Amino acid sequence: MAKGIRRNHGPAFKAKVALAALKGDKTLSELSDQFGVHSNQISAWKKELEQNASELFDRGKRNDETG
Repeated sequence: MAKGIRRNHGPAFKAKVALAALKGDKTLSELSDQFGVHSNQISAWKKELEQNASELFDRGKRNDETG
């Protein structure tokens, strides 16, 4: 059995895919074909975005207060 090449995706790509999944315009299967990423991985990135989105705004608030 041949092993596939392991790819490392950057944060911008992960965010793009996760946001597309959150939109709900396309199925996970369609997104998987579009971005070349397994649907389970898309689900994981979507879940991570949903759980951690508030931290983005929290970090911005701290930066505004210090600067």
